[in-house]
Amino acid sequence: MVVDLDAPADRALTRPRRRGLAALAAVAALGAVGAITLLDIRPPDPRGPDAPSAEFSAGRAYTHVEALGAQTHAAGSAANDRNRERIETTLRDIGLAPTVQDTVGTEAGQLSGGSGGATFARVRNVVATLPGTAPTGRVFLVAHYDSVQVGPGGNDDGAGVATILEVARALAQGPRPRNDVVFVLTDAEEACLCGASAFVSSHPLAANGGVVLNLEARGSGGPVITFETSRRNADLVSVFGRAAPHPVGTSFAVEVYRLLPNDTDFTAFLDKGFAGLNSAYIDGAAVYHTPRDTPSTMDQASLQQHGDNALALAREFGRLDLSTMEAAGDATYFPVPGGLVRYPGWLTWPLALAALVATAALAWLARRQGRTTWPRVVGGFGLGLVPVLLAPVLAQVLWAILTAIRPGYTEMVDPYRPLWFRLAVISLSAAVLFTWYALLRRRLGPASLAIGGLGWLVVFGLVLAFVAPGGSYLAALPALATAAGGLLALAVPRIAVAAVTAGAAVATVILAPTVMLLFPALGLAMGAVGALFSVLLGLAALPVVDLLFAEAGGQRAIAAMLARRRAIYPGLAGAVAAVVLTAVGLSVNGFDARHPSPTHLMYALDTGSGKAVWLSEESTEQEWTSQYVSGAPAPLPDFPALGDDEFRSGPAEVASLPAPTVDVEQLPGATTGERSVRLRVRPQRPVRLLSLHVDATTAAVVSARVGGQPAPVAREGERWSFGMVFHAPPPEGVEVELVLRPTNGPAGRVSLRVMDGSDGLTALPGYHPAPGRRNRRLPHQRTGRGSHHRARLGRPAGSGRGSPRKASEAGRTS
Repeated sequence: MVVDLDAPADRALTRPRRRGLAALAAVAALGAVGAITLLDIRPPDPRGPDAPSAEFSAGRAYTHVEALGAQTHAAGSAANDRNRERIETTLRDIGLAPTVQDTVGTEAGQLSGGSGGATFARVRNVVATLPGTAPTGRVFLVAHYDSVQVGPGGNDDGAGVATILEVARALAQGPRPRNDVVFVLTDAEEACLCGASAFVSSHPLAANGGVVLNLEARGSGGPVITFETSRRNADLVSVFGRAAPHPVGTSFAVEVYRLLPNDTDFTAFLDKGFAGLNSAYIDGAAVYHTPRDTPSTMDQASLQQHGDNALALAREFGRLDLSTMEAAGDATYFPVPGGLVRYPGWLTWPLALAALVATAALAWLARRQGRTTWPRVVGGFGLGLVPVLLAPVLAQVLWAILTAIRPGYTEMVDPYRPLWFRLAVISLSAAVLFTWYALLRRRLGPASLAIGGLGWLVVFGLVLAFVAPGGSYLAALPALATAAGGLLALAVPRIAVAAVTAGAAVATVILAPTVMLLFPALGLAMGAVGALFSVLLGLAALPVVDLLFAEAGGQRAIAAMLARRRAIYPGLAGAVAAVVLTAVGLSVNGFDARHPSPTHLMYALDTGSGKAVWLSEESTEQEWTSQYVSGAPAPLPDFPALGDDEFRSGPAEVASLPAPTVDVEQLPGATTGERSVRLRVRPQRPVRLLSLHVDATTAAVVSARVGGQPAPVAREGERWSFGMVFHAPPPEGVEVELVLRPTNGPAGRVSLRVMDGSDGLTALPGYHPAPGRRNRRLPHQRTGRGSHHRARLGRPAGSGRGSPRKASEAGRTS
């Protein structure tokens, strides 16, 4: 017998007699577990209009979606007024008594040099209450009925509004709940969250807090995910897990969202101490905030899931004694087939440490049985960093290649059909893992690599326990389960394959849906995160992966050589799959009239100098906009209402656009060295917003009020000592009260900048729609315009208008 003297003895955790059959059974079992897990998070089939009246019907709700999403309806528009009237009528028809909260809402922010400043809006929230029989608190169902200025909002947030109207119908026709249920349809969410802010700040029903269920959409379909909660959410999650018929949500998503600078109406409720849950479907993000966000793009299965969960939770919170709900700590939770696993957050560290102990025990037992050595374990751990780093890097390289081929992808959260690219990232990750394993398996041994790979899951579990406790389970539990399976395999060899397969199955249940949900949540531009968790799943499954390879030792020389050659096949298959899937993705994700490449264009006019420019925020120059703008992006310090964003620019023809005016009234009561004035900023044409900024070189602002609401002022050293942006201004304009300290004494002149903004570029000189977009209703054509004005406040002895000196006009097209 000829033996390869360099081949090590079999050092795997499993030694099945019929290796091929064992591999087939184990891989088939994991495939089945993965399929069941992913199928379980799919939205349910939508129910038609003939569904029982006590149930939620996507068919009935969709009629509201069609009406509400018929056209763009930004805050303050006539279309938004019509939608508000429809909402009121619908609520009255089901027996409720809606009221409209007409007020000024604010989302005050800190000023910085060139920032837009504090944000305000005139809001008209629709509020209706279903009185409870013996209230212990209030349950609030919240969605916003306005859309962005560039799209009809069929999903965002036609889905949420339609869900609330159908839930209100079902609740009103059934037994009355114990607690009051309040339906809040907010205004100006897209502009500034001002409707929700106004409701929680000044509406009597919000005075004592309560439980809020906020309903959103960031895309066109996919599972509805409860992605945000209030803090100390254990009791809320318990109700969610037992009452919601389709509970999809993870504590990891909550941790991530808390770290990101994202906001919804839910933010305003959280800031006022409400408890609650925030839910949305997020796949199909190519239509998000675009003209393609029409009712026809909506997956009604997602609408059904929204409604099923909202109705069930409204009923459950409606019957509970809300006064006895404990403010417990945060829970860790994640979906599994058939429900939601949840456990107290205090178990995070014990489980992460248990994974560490179990992995160390596995290393000790494997060494004792002669399947590895400590140097090999250390080597497996050190080299395990290679796939952990390389797969995410290659995922980003893939994205760079895609954006080089299709620059329009850079302006999108995801391409129109992203599934092929997501599968390509997963295949690429598999190729990296399999190739790494094949190259090192015979040198270090299967057990060493498996234990070293588990070491990285342990590290991630411990790190996440420290920085994001709700996400520690993603690594700690797979590591614990796989280590336990390995220990059982070594202790009872006859069930070794079943033991390691069971451990890998736990990892699959936890990580497979995580990978699939991360892609739509973060987009392909952050595909590295999906690649990382794909690799972690692969590392947890290495004892099963090993069954795909020949035994690690004991073959004759020729057999060993053939085994080494065959070992490269899994990695090669993954690489080929990644290339093929990428090619398919590119072939089905081209841009055309129905799926146009997003573009961005604005127009700015300086009436003082008589100069106009085209502007674009595109990060990558595109063919159509390149006829208007060029050069590197740069900030626009003279247009503070546009914030700190950078724009490409190009010369434009001057349009005839009336700038807003400023009426000035001197007020008594200012202290020595100060002036108190009341300004009224009046638009001279239909506009979507007004802004006003005070030049810090001419005056410091001591205090400010906008529309009767207090407003923050800038810190010393900022260019603008005060700034505000007001959305949906009334025709009579916006009133601003300022206490000023002019730099040249009370009689000094104060320089102001005023800007208005509106939508629509088609009437501007020199503008030509992109080919295939002459119909304003075509997808991704975003339009907008605005005007800007400079005025000076004269000596306090006089009053009246500031003289217009500078105006600009801004619009958007996409």
